[in-house]
Amino acid sequence: MPQAVVMKHVILITGTPCVGKTTVAKALTTKLNAQYINLTDYAKQNNLIIEEDPERCTTVINEEAMQENLGATIDASENGTIVIDGHYAAAVIPEEQVAQVFVLRRNPVELKSFMEKRGYSGSKLWENLQAEIIDVCLGEAVQFHAGRVCELDATGKTPEQVVEEIVEVLEKRISCRVGTIDWMGTLEKEGILDQYLKPM
Repeated sequence: MPQAVVMKHVILITGTPCVGKTTVAKALTTKLNAQYINLTDYAKQNNLIIEEDPERCTTVINEEAMQENLGATIDASENGTIVIDGHYAAAVIPEEQVAQVFVLRRNPVELKSFMEKRGYSGSKLWENLQAEIIDVCLGEAVQFHAGRVCELDATGKTPEQVVEEIVEVLEKRISCRVGTIDWMGTLEKEGILDQYLKPM
């Protein structure tokens, strides 16, 4: 008899670096008894890195090959739930395989502190802060997975609190919202917007 096809529930956790993606994704994986994929590790393990970008302290991946490989990995998984973590996750996961996308957001003031503790500085620091302020990861998520995107503010919250919010959305106990966070407006009200939109 042919094996039954396991329907996959693929959950993407995305957002600017240092918003807490990996910690939240791993905790969510444990809570849901899911399979976990970190895109940075996955790219290295599957030789999907085209080049290193030392100026931006990042790697350039083969997105087409990444999408093809991930599609096959998801199809072959024996686990019905897969949690995928990465700031470019929305762009490389086949649209038909994604059930829900959670974009984690963090107030740029708190995010700057987190980034500095992680060793971010110079153009890498300001580029990522500005990406958070102008909603880059959210825009990409909506572009590729409209109707399945949920924006969550992680500012001042523990990973466990963020995971609980994600579970509440998945279980439809709270509604999924997009477009409710306006960091530019927040920083402008506080009179510090100019400090965060520095030329790089």
